[in-house]
Amino acid sequence: MLAGISPLTLRHVFITHQHSDHNADFGSLILLAWASGLRTRVDLWGPPPLERMTQLFFEMNAYDINTRIADEGRAPLRPLVNAHDLTEAGLVMQDENVKVTAALVAHPPVAPAFAFRFDGQDRSIVISGDTARSDALLKLAAGADVLVHEAVFAPALDRLVASVPNASTLKKHLVDSHTVVEDCARVAQAAGVKTLVLSHLIPADDPAVTEQMWLDAARAHFNGRIILGKDLLEI
Repeated sequence: MLAGISPLTLRHVFITHQHSDHNADFGSLILLAWASGLRTRVDLWGPPPLERMTQLFFEMNAYDINTRIADEGRAPLRPLVNAHDLTEAGLVMQDENVKVTAALVAHPPVAPAFAFRFDGQDRSIVISGDTARSDALLKLAAGADVLVHEAVFAPALDRLVASVPNASTLKKHLVDSHTVVEDCARVAQAAGVKTLVLSHLIPADDPAVTEQMWLDAARAHFNGRIILGKDLLEI
């Protein structure tokens, strides 16, 4: 089980951008789902070189995959997986359950980087991906029920970068390519969303930054419901 969801139900994977904390396990997710019994199509959506990455993942794991097919009688995995390189904003996919739309956001130097909007029959959810404050994201999120937005607590950045000795320009990247929590709230307010979920927290584990500090920083600029994202949280 993956967070209480059967891996056999996996149908689509969406990757916002090509940073390792967002793409490292996409192949393992599919491989382990298949090893658990997956035998239906899975579509992968994300920026280049997703198609090439998928091909290389299959090559890297060819011994295991081929052994399981021959020894365990499994259906071949590769024909089930369809990777799609996304380069432009707009409609990504639509079926009877959901419509998925992408917007290009600013996460230099990584490009393209996407936010995704999921419109279902009874709700709409927007995931910001990693981004600096973005007018494209604001437009994508207009009227959504939920906006899941990455967030930076700026006063804690110096402590964070001091703890990472092998990244001399990390602070500049965090300032240039991410969104401070106050601006997350401003985007949510301007977009008219009902619920703001602060996620991908930077820093995520600073004991000096309490949950209430995150919420207070956002509350000053957003009138709706605010939730601090946590692993396995259900809304």
